[in-house]
Amino acid sequence: MNEPLRPADFTSDQEVRWCPGCGDYAILKAMRQVLAEIGRSPDEVVCVSGIGCAARFPYYLSTYGFHTIHGRAAAIASGVKLARPELDVWVVGGDGDFLAIGGNHTAHVLRRDADLNLLLFNNAIYGLTKGQASPTSPIGTQTPSSPAGTSEQPVNPPLFALGAGASFIARSIDARQKHLPEILKRAHQHKGASFVEILQNCPVYNDGVFGPITDKQEGPETVIELEDGAPMIFGRDRDKGLVFNAAEGRLEAVRVEEVGEAALARHMPENAAQAFALARLAAPVPIGVLYRRAGD
Repeated sequence: MNEPLRPADFTSDQEVRWCPGCGDYAILKAMRQVLAEIGRSPDEVVCVSGIGCAARFPYYLSTYGFHTIHGRAAAIASGVKLARPELDVWVVGGDGDFLAIGGNHTAHVLRRDADLNLLLFNNAIYGLTKGQASPTSPIGTQTPSSPAGTSEQPVNPPLFALGAGASFIARSIDARQKHLPEILKRAHQHKGASFVEILQNCPVYNDGVFGPITDKQEGPETVIELEDGAPMIFGRDRDKGLVFNAAEGRLEAVRVEEVGEAALARHMPENAAQAFALARLAAPVPIGVLYRRAGD
């Protein structure tokens, strides 16, 4: 029998070169682990990237890979999948790559439901080009391109994906090394276009942009981890939850003791209305599979 694959089997001979503390290191570690657990040989895997810090990924994985041009990774990955449908194709890019320069390609690959795994590394900034505001930068972000602070409403990646007709949408966090690999595996299992937003810290140009979300102490109070079929409960003492306001189509945070657990919304990833409500939810921030097409 063949020996089980290990993360080392997906590790290239290239020196990994990101800024110290960059969240990309954690994502790379999770990715190598997941590829080994999936069990397909490195020559059956392709990683396609555009331009940006995230775009270094193909160099650091011992698989086939393309380092393409800004915003066009999804289009080139579509060509790879059409020519070689038996291959596992992963597409990586930053928030600028996927949502600005390549926003059109991202939207169309999602609506066409090509069998690709799209990983959006969202650090809410342009890192490689030295800290300009990106499509996901919060209002008021001061950068060299917005010295007075950004004034535009930021793009909401899961909402964008839902609007484009994506059949699988999930979110995780770079530092959650138990959660992230599981989400990547579920994205791979999905037959169709899977879209995973990974909240990722840029320690140089946007350090702490996700602040309490990634903090070990505050995280339980500011993040809700979704579990299929389970009540939506969060909090350090699991004393808070979400109820669905059907009249307004939104989820609201409540104290469990005040409403009772039976009143809480249960996570049903096939429910599109609930998925839209989760995508709009700013606090707590939902992580996990936000939406999955019924029957998948």
